[in-house]
Amino acid sequence: MSDFVYGALAAGYFIAGVFFLRFWLRMRERLLLIFALAFWMLALNQTLLGVLDLEREEQSWLYLIRLAAFTLIIAGIVSVNLKKR
Repeated sequence: MSDFVYGALAAGYFIAGVFFLRFWLRMRERLLLIFALAFWMLALNQTLLGVLDLEREEQSWLYLIRLAAFTLIIAGIVSVNLKKR
């Protein structure tokens, strides 16, 4: 059951990334591209969690991908807000 959940989450993150990429192609707003990349990183994280089948104690390094994705989102939002000033 957990493999199904990992796959569903990975597919959802990937599709969200595709939507942000589509909007970026239309508007050329850098923040949308950053969101697409971050969602694809989250999809990679969920995929690796499902495929590698690691014990709970050995999964901690995989969450660095999630941390990088959220850091990318925060940095993108901050850069856009600083650019407007």
